[in-house]
Amino acid sequence: MENKCAGMTVNERLYVSGLMDEFDKAVKERDVERVRSILSNVELTEESIKPILEQMGL
Repeated sequence: MENKCAGMTVNERLYVSGLMDEFDKAVKERDVERVRSILSNVELTEESIKPILEQMGL
């Protein structure tokens, strides 16, 4: 399966997918499962998601 988001930053992926506001809200609410779900929806792997959560203190 080809990754249609390959080469995009996380912010670009969130913007293009229309999930930026939802992601920001989930981060503000510290909803780790929702943040994880959104990042997964923009084709990030668990290997990529874990350091993002750690960096955000989630």
